[in-house]
Amino acid sequence: MKPGLLVFLVFAALASSCRSVSPSPYRTPDERSRCTVDAERLSREGAELAENDPAKAEVLFRDSLTKDLFYGPAHNNLGVLYLKQKRLYEAANEFEWAKKLMPGHPDPRVNLGLTLEMAGKIEDALASYGAALEVYPDYLPGIEGLASLTVRAGRKDERLPSWLDAIALRGETDAWKDWARLQLLKAN
Repeated sequence: MKPGLLVFLVFAALASSCRSVSPSPYRTPDERSRCTVDAERLSREGAELAENDPAKAEVLFRDSLTKDLFYGPAHNNLGVLYLKQKRLYEAANEFEWAKKLMPGHPDPRVNLGLTLEMAGKIEDALASYGAALEVYPDYLPGIEGLASLTVRAGRKDERLPSWLDAIALRGETDAWKDWARLQLLKAN
């Protein structure tokens, strides 16, 4: 093989690494048509804008998913954006995607729990918070969500005192710590 041809073939392979080769929108993208690096960059840019410019952030998250439909953090970020806008159905859909694409990460499960809780689906929300703790047993947002919903729903759970102890010691804010201490006092 000629050296010039080898250089051309390597260059052609690199140049096409992020180009879409899928002729049908219904065909599952293959590795060659996905560009995870661009998806990550766009998702990160969207996350930085989400608070101040949610419309632009949504465009960036969608662009991220155009680059790589299987980039879980972009689905999770888009779901958070929808949740803040109270677009619960869309949020739940994005968190379901993120759960499947990020099987070892508790955030999509906690976020789905929040969404289901807002939708009044108490049992499903409790299950989703529980799933977050199955993935990461000491995950404080999962513990906070599960404990808070258990108390507000008037449910009994023998694990509640240990959840409240964890929140009282490691709560994300002083308000969480104070809430947990108050609940522990009420239980005695």
